[in-house]
Amino acid sequence: MALFKKRTVGKPGEWFYCLEHQKVEEGPDCPGKDRMGPYASREEAEHAMRTARERNLEWENDPKWHDSGARGEDGDA
Repeated sequence: MALFKKRTVGKPGEWFYCLEHQKVEEGPDCPGKDRMGPYASREEAEHAMRTARERNLEWENDPKWHDSGARGEDGDA
């Protein structure tokens, strides 16, 4: 019997995309700081980077994130 049990986050059946290894993993394999997810399916995890790029573009072009009141009138910070 092990003295210390390895604690993991997530459950088998959940899919993650590991940023360090650039691969899809089932269950909590790599540390949380290195992965995106959980995703409901392997296919969703395979597209994690594309989904992140698409969401970043949406947020960058969202007028709610570009509050002109936070900057000077001429665009200075």
